[in-house]
Amino acid sequence: MIKPEILQRAVTQGLLNPEQEAPLLDFINRQQDADLPSAQDEEQLKFVRNFGDIFITIGVAFVAISIATMDLQNWQWWLSAGCFVALAEWLVRQRRLALPGMAILLSIMYFVAQGAGLPDIDLFADQYSSIPSLLLLAGCAGAFYWRYGMPFSLLPMTLSIVTIALIGLGEELLQHQWLFTLTGLVVFAVAMTFDSKDRHRQLRWSDCGFWLHLLASPLIVHGVMTTLIFSDASVLNALGNEILLISFFIVFMLIALLVDRRAMLVSSSSYGIYAIFMLLENSPVSAENLPLVVFIGFGLFIIVFGTFWYRLRSVIFRPLASTAVAKLVPELNGK
Repeated sequence: MIKPEILQRAVTQGLLNPEQEAPLLDFINRQQDADLPSAQDEEQLKFVRNFGDIFITIGVAFVAISIATMDLQNWQWWLSAGCFVALAEWLVRQRRLALPGMAILLSIMYFVAQGAGLPDIDLFADQYSSIPSLLLLAGCAGAFYWRYGMPFSLLPMTLSIVTIALIGLGEELLQHQWLFTLTGLVVFAVAMTFDSKDRHRQLRWSDCGFWLHLLASPLIVHGVMTTLIFSDASVLNALGNEILLISFFIVFMLIALLVDRRAMLVSSSSYGIYAIFMLLENSPVSAENLPLVVFIGFGLFIIVFGTFWYRLRSVIFRPLASTAVAKLVPELNGK
């Protein structure tokens, strides 16, 4: 970028006329804005601003882990939680540090759970015994969000609520894996509600949507994938489970493009790789380094897909620009 001071020097040295300085600077700025994606279009990580945030978070983690390894009485756990609440008042409420706030919240949740003397969460043993602990953790995260307005708080709060709902399904959940997808779609709808309130992604609403998308995506993908992989339905077998897996991954990728959330693809990547492996296992192609070839190909796909993200998104968005769907997602180039 050419600084205005450089153009001023060119005018002083007679290389430019004074009348040309302002139009030239405006032209350069407009060209650079056209070549680069709008800052409003980017899925920015607002919870970390600089290395100072990371440095402080490391300090919080050291203190929290040290306390967690101690053999403390119930009142001592509550005292530790109170100290971290005071720390949150300083770092989160006053200094607005999000990343340290995330570490503080997780620490408070652990200390409170220990202080309450509730059993550890164990979904593979007596599932219902974990519900009181999950309710307490959801309450802690909800209170943290109410007090500090930190979007990350919605993730552990919603995760606890979703886990309670899944526990309530009992045997039905084991027999019908698509219930994971149904639960994920509910969380996805809530995330899109937050996104629709902040299409330019400048406010707290879009940050709330970001964390909920991180939770919704693995639920949706897990439910669909496990249903396809372990289904004995003749219709699905006739179509080919491997082809359906790849097709679902492509559809999911297109949805992530439309809502402009790369975070959604993180959870589906592992399932996509698994689907590719299943597809290749049933093909005549064989190679000693086939797994490495698959990983290399998948990595190259992510690089290309990430590089041309906005161009690919424009292909999907433009046909839907005049529909109600377009009013829920960010516009192209922040317009």
